Amino acid sequence: MKFASLLLLLIVPSFLVAAFTPEQYIERYRNDAVIEMMEYAIPASITLAQGMLESNYGNSTLAVLANNHFGIKCHADWTGDTYHMDDDAKNECFRKYNDVLESYRDHSKFLKTRSRYAALFALKKDDYKAWAEGLKAAGYATNPKYPQLLINMIERYALYQYDHQIAVNYAPSDSLPLVFLSLNHVKYTVAKRNETFESIAKARQMNLYLLKKYNDAGDSIALHEGDMVYLQPKRRKGTQDSCVVRKNDSYRGLAQKYGIKLKYLYRKNKLVSGSTPSAGEVLLLRKRKQGK
Repeated sequence: MKFASLLLLLIVPSFLVAAFTPEQYIERYRNDAVIEMMEYAIPASITLAQGMLESNYGNSTLAVLANNHFGIKCHADWTGDTYHMDDDAKNECFRKYNDVLESYRDHSKFLKTRSRYAALFALKKDDYKAWAEGLKAAGYATNPKYPQLLINMIERYALYQYDHQIAVNYAPSDSLPLVFLSLNHVKYTVAKRNETFESIAKARQMNLYLLKKYNDAGDSIALHEGDMVYLQPKRRKGTQDSCVVRKNDSYRGLAQKYGIKLKYLYRKNKLVSGSTPSAGEVLLLRKRKQGK
């Protein structure tokens, strides 16, 4: 497999499709990258960076005409649709997908099921630098600069933040067993449709009061499909220094998102309990806010 070979020759003419910007690509596929991370333990930052790099932000011919965002060639075991074009050799066979999400899932399976990538899954899920180096060592790309290209992409667009996030409206695949996940070194599970704190506490033989306390949840807090449910006390600080509030964020939601206790989020930022955040506000997750 060759990293986005001759990208400049593979760009689809502008009259055929509206080009994605890097920011638009991230916004469109970041949640899907997080889902793949939750299902297959591949860092979301790595998946996003590879997708952006290999597909030229979704604008390459292979991406537009074959929905192939990772440059995966057919190989002997591929039985799906194909797309042929010149790459390392003339008229090479590439996998063609019904949609981009199928490409994302096949990329995950490709890494997970091939023995030459096995060493990657012994790495920490948030060690994107080691993953980038490991992909090159395993032969994913021939470009000697491939690891640094991925790392530069991840750091330029802060893709590492998605290695500590949970997908919106995520429900585990029926074919995969639900295991305890971990964020900020705290175990959690993901609420399924119609689950409640009561049903989760009963199923896991936990104290309902403690389960709600772990999740900063009073009686007025209802669970929704895809919500994170911590099974242990959250931490006093997050894994990153700060975060930026987005539209419709709540302080409790951000405390859940980053695995930090709500009261410590308030304390670090000198906030009044029950207040509402403003979009664009920067919240400290590790150090305390200085001054009055």
